[in-house]
Amino acid sequence: MSVISVRVPKNLKERMGRVQEDWADYIRRMIERRIKEHEMIEASRTIDEIRMKTREGVYDAAKSIREDRNRA
Repeated sequence: MSVISVRVPKNLKERMGRVQEDWADYIRRMIERRIKEHEMIEASRTIDEIRMKTREGVYDAAKSIREDRNRA
């Protein structure tokens, strides 16, 4: 596991101490949630791009497959 350090103002750190929370776990979950949201947005954009091509009737499945294989 990697380590990430975060600096917070002293008064915020004091306020965090008054809340019963495993802050490392909380931050880890929030980072994971944000990454999943970002990945879903990217996937949605890709799907929308493909959908736009198919509506116009110019979608070339073979071309898309070649592009995917070239990326790998």
